[in-house]
Amino acid sequence: MTALQKYAVFQGRARRREYWMFTLGTVILGVIAGAIDAALTALVGVAFVGILLNLALIVPSLSVTARRLHDIGRSGWWMLLVLIPLVGWIVLFVFSIKDGDQGPNAWGDDPKDD
Repeated sequence: MTALQKYAVFQGRARRREYWMFTLGTVILGVIAGAIDAALTALVGVAFVGILLNLALIVPSLSVTARRLHDIGRSGWWMLLVLIPLVGWIVLFVFSIKDGDQGPNAWGDDPKDD
């Protein structure tokens, strides 16, 4: 997964495919971690796999989101919209499904040209 290879790279641009494949992988890993946590809770009363997964994925999640915003010509600071209940999430969702700028922009060359 490209997003994990660029673990903490906040510069450049990320295509929709990179962003959504990372999101899909995160969801799948979250479901697996939830199942493991449920089993651990039943056996020993402690669940920590999901917490560890979330801690491990927070930096790549932020970096791929920043690069995705760069692809549509917006600063990574737009991620702060998530702090606005519901409306912020909807706006970021719309930004994430929007097609990226064609050709180079302020954050780099078009990743579709590769």
